[in-house]
Amino acid sequence: MKLKPLNVALVTAGVLAVGTAGAFSLKPGWLDKPADAANPPAAVAAAPSAQPAAVPMIAAQGQVADYRAIVKTFGPAVVGITVAGMHKAGADESGGAPQGLPPGFENDPYFQFFKGIPGFGQRMPRGGVPDQPFRGQGSGFIISADGLILTNAHVVREAKEVTVKLSDRREFSAKVLGADPVTDVAVLRIDAKGLPVVRLGDSKRLEVGEPVLAIGAPFGFEQSATQGIVSAKGRSLPGDAVVPFIQTDAAVNPGNSGGPLFNASGEVVGINAQIYSHTGGYQGLSFAIPIDVALKIRDQIVATGKAEHGRLGVTVQDLNQGLAESFGLKRPDGALVSQVVPGSAAAAAGLKAGDVITQVNGQPIERSGMLSSVVGMAAPGEKVTLKVWRDQREIEVAARLGNASGGDEMRADAGDAAATQGPKLGLALRPLQPQERQGAGLASGLVVEQATGAAAQAGVERGDVLLAVNGKPVNSIEQVREVLKGKPKSVALLVQRDGNQLFVPVPLG
Repeated sequence: MKLKPLNVALVTAGVLAVGTAGAFSLKPGWLDKPADAANPPAAVAAAPSAQPAAVPMIAAQGQVADYRAIVKTFGPAVVGITVAGMHKAGADESGGAPQGLPPGFENDPYFQFFKGIPGFGQRMPRGGVPDQPFRGQGSGFIISADGLILTNAHVVREAKEVTVKLSDRREFSAKVLGADPVTDVAVLRIDAKGLPVVRLGDSKRLEVGEPVLAIGAPFGFEQSATQGIVSAKGRSLPGDAVVPFIQTDAAVNPGNSGGPLFNASGEVVGINAQIYSHTGGYQGLSFAIPIDVALKIRDQIVATGKAEHGRLGVTVQDLNQGLAESFGLKRPDGALVSQVVPGSAAAAAGLKAGDVITQVNGQPIERSGMLSSVVGMAAPGEKVTLKVWRDQREIEVAARLGNASGGDEMRADAGDAAATQGPKLGLALRPLQPQERQGAGLASGLVVEQATGAAAQAGVERGDVLLAVNGKPVNSIEQVREVLKGKPKSVALLVQRDGNQLFVPVPLG
């Protein structure tokens, strides 16, 4: 399955993820360019608006959402958005796959679904990348009576003309105040007064199982309402590590992008943003950006015309039971650091590969995606206090976050690579030669010459470099054997492959 932005027509129109290259959003690379530099958004003052009253629920064997009342009360604040512009549908000089798409994607069935959209996935002739016109549509909602509107960044990406259509069929030309590609949130303004507005809720109070309602323009059918429940919270999706998505089973489709997700009281708790689908249409999995995240971005864009995100500068991965036991943890909670970026905030704070970050400013970190969200939504320069599990004990580390240009941390899924050595592990190792150390930029390590048994089953390959075992750097075969003398049930190996580092647990029987 693939993650897709909801606005199909606009498909034409640190914590980074390592190990998620096989799953991707079908937003082409040209959509990831920054907003039109020639027309930077002007800083404007936020105009406070009175919040409309919550919609009462119907009591019948408990509290039941009155969807009819929600649509009647807040439907007029939901808008349709149409865009038009020009983009470069680039390809390599050999006329291969379009730029920004994975290798071989032109043969993928999903490519066949989207290739009919103007400007998407077309092979370009050698030496020329002509501009292509595009048109698209999405949804949005009014948050202030003087014309402030929230939508998705991918809805208005590279748009030269943006038109907002109200439920009463009035149309207004809109100005894009700013768009943040990291969170996929954009802020628009139209020149109008006395507009209907939504009531904003608190997505942190949302619970799994609560009823929700989506309103938008799927496939251009304006003011369409669909309902469902909250399926899960805090979902971390490939390519969107900063946003803790709300998962729902409310039917949303292309064109719902940027529309509001309401709770049972008629409060907006999210912005519908992505679907998980084989076909490009709704198949039961929808994802919304929490309104708390969107409002933080709104405040930055309204004040400065752009949004900034904190960066710690580490590659992290989830723990599993095997890794947790290897590091002496009772539970597989936390974000395991597999690599520290030189010169980053993490390096300055003294973080090391093998550290497990369990808290940030007192907030528990259960999975690597939670660290991504907390750090990514923090401000550059902000000082954070980390609780770190290192050498079988907990320590406290202070770090001052850097500035992320397009994300924060690097997150990896455990199990993509592995290495171990010893009688039970099945690895033949040799020390790195001086020229190999220099070429790889490594101070120590052991080259894997052959992998069999447990190591091979874990995914070890010839040419991998073993850097550490259970958090202890290794530079000789004897150091690995010393660890194995303790007859551990599993070992956590830090290996390097193709310049990336990853911890991998290897069970020893």
